[in-house]
Amino acid sequence: MEKLHLDLDGGNPRRGLCGMAQSLVGSEILKIAGEIRAKKLAGAKIADFTVGDFSSREFPIPDKLRDGILRALAAGETNYPPSDGVLRLREAVRDFWRERLQLEVPLESILIAGGSRPVIYAAYRALIEPGDVVVYPVPSWNNNHYCHLVGARGVALETDPEHGFLPTAESLRPHLGTARMIALCTPLNPAGTVLAPEEVKRIAEAVVAENRRRDQARERPLYLLFDQVYWELTFGSARHELPARVVPESARYTIYVDGISKAFAATGVRVGWCVGPRAVVGAMKDILGHVGAWAPRAEQVATAELLRDHSAMDQYLKEHTGRLQNRLDALHEGFARMAKAGLPVRDIAPQGAIYLSVQVRLPGRTNDQTRRYLLDEAGFALVPFQAFGLAGENGWFRLSAGAVSLRDIEEALPRLEAALRKAVKT
Repeated sequence: MEKLHLDLDGGNPRRGLCGMAQSLVGSEILKIAGEIRAKKLAGAKIADFTVGDFSSREFPIPDKLRDGILRALAAGETNYPPSDGVLRLREAVRDFWRERLQLEVPLESILIAGGSRPVIYAAYRALIEPGDVVVYPVPSWNNNHYCHLVGARGVALETDPEHGFLPTAESLRPHLGTARMIALCTPLNPAGTVLAPEEVKRIAEAVVAENRRRDQARERPLYLLFDQVYWELTFGSARHELPARVVPESARYTIYVDGISKAFAATGVRVGWCVGPRAVVGAMKDILGHVGAWAPRAEQVATAELLRDHSAMDQYLKEHTGRLQNRLDALHEGFARMAKAGLPVRDIAPQGAIYLSVQVRLPGRTNDQTRRYLLDEAGFALVPFQAFGLAGENGWFRLSAGAVSLRDIEEALPRLEAALRKAVKT
């Protein structure tokens, strides 16, 4: 029989898409990552600091997690998990919060999902009506896109390097009366900085004060989406703090986002969770139940075992954090040397997560032109802060240390310095 070649697109393939899909912008970071992959396949030598992921060779997952997944698969843990997560994992998260964060939460306030992204989307979908205001600082990861997906009116709050690209209670205060949700991330993707505990307290106090006013006026509450997926990766004197620990009343208005992807280099294992008010978490569970955004059952069972083995966690985190800090420190020291030599760069010393904020200002070049120049001239791949919503040709970029070795960094920094000197001369 002759093969029938189907015309799957027609004359105008996008004509049938809804308005949201037609105007949806794909991930700028993944677009850049695709460009890097193509250059590598063509034989280019590139130090890739773009995607917030880990090389499994440089950063393997914990043995306890890997072996636990294999045991769970062999034991037949391959069917659907409950829509809110396997009970033993929800119990493990509850105990993990009690022992590591000194906070007691009910099981009904815990929802397991296929990573932290579905949790963030479900929070937006459960709380936000079209036209509602969501306030988020920029640079930040993907809040602009989540606003688009649910029809929110996003208010991008510009931050500055002097504050580590982090918001303050004072900068948020003018927006509290109109916002439905504030979206925060600490340690921050992309800047690698950490909200100071006293600032977390001030923000939580402001949210509680606004909700007391709304209670009196019988208005819908203001919620805080608190993404802390990097909280176990802090360096030096930086310390992560939770709103509920410093202002307990804020717990009824806060949805905490967490998971194993960053602390345990398990981005592809896809186990995340949230902790929040029961009614909100219940709605999020139903939303994710309809789309099936569950973490695989075997991975949930293995994650529960890991969270209960504090010795294995502590040993892994010590090594994992050390490897990350060595890389970030090497990058920071390299940029500091170049700045001291008079080259047009500066950076913010690493505080947390897997990122370093750097500024590279080349005469007559936009951020994207600078990015392309450094990629072509030095094989040095980085992401401009415009990919995280920060407007303007300010020269700021994110470097991710999860997919490179120390040798990669040692070889890349001289190439970068040579490219910068060449650019300055021309």
